[in-house]
Amino acid sequence: MTNNDKTSVCDAGRIFCSSDSRFYCRQSAIRDSDSRTGTMAAQSIRRETMGAQLVAMLRSAILSGEFAPGEPVTETALALRFGVSRGPMREAMRHLIDQGLLVTVPYTGTRVLDLSTADINDIYSMRICLEIFAFEQAWDRRDAAFRDEMAERHRKLLEAIDARDDVRAIDAELDLHGLAYEWCGNKLLLSSWDAVRGRLQLYWAAHHRAHGITGPLRESHDDYIRLACGDSLEAMKNEIHSHMRRGLDKTKAFVESLDEQRRQTSPNGRTK
Repeated sequence: MTNNDKTSVCDAGRIFCSSDSRFYCRQSAIRDSDSRTGTMAAQSIRRETMGAQLVAMLRSAILSGEFAPGEPVTETALALRFGVSRGPMREAMRHLIDQGLLVTVPYTGTRVLDLSTADINDIYSMRICLEIFAFEQAWDRRDAAFRDEMAERHRKLLEAIDARDDVRAIDAELDLHGLAYEWCGNKLLLSSWDAVRGRLQLYWAAHHRAHGITGPLRESHDDYIRLACGDSLEAMKNEIHSHMRRGLDKTKAFVESLDEQRRQTSPNGRTK
């Protein structure tokens, strides 16, 4: 082998090594980038998971009555109660404000949505009008898919009732009643239903506590489901009236008792 040949081999080796080194550097950089991306994704998932858990826990505390309607809540106190920093707690509170379970009053702070007998009357009358209109709009749109979905949502409601999970039962009942709105093809009507859901959650929670139950009675939606999937719109409209009337007076009496307790209690928590 000549000196020129040796030089060529050495040059080729240096080129190969240099190229190989660049290849491994690129591969290492890709792995580092993937690792950083994976880490950031995992952190994001953990943050989202924690946020969702905080929303669920705070919502459950409100609906179960641990936080009474109208009770003030602060970011600092809630963060301490749930053992988290203020940032995630702030996001959870914003989410529940969007849901309508918390309200922010200028110069006063944030509190649980209050629920009065006047609110219950408003919810009752509004729901009847909205739900009847939703079924009028959706009636001719119903098909096998509608009936299957109604049966599936009823099944989930029964599962929640059997599990004695009040919060899940409220969600399932909201989903069941929401089907007509989803099927009616009227976006404004669907938005109106979404707007009343927050107050309706508190109403149902109060209704359940007033009756000493966790979720509605198991058979309470049997007629509603049968008529919603039946042939008579008039019969369905009559059922909406009677379905929403059941237990109304007892729930109003329960909320009135809460109002009376608040009136008899001074701001420092002592009875007048």
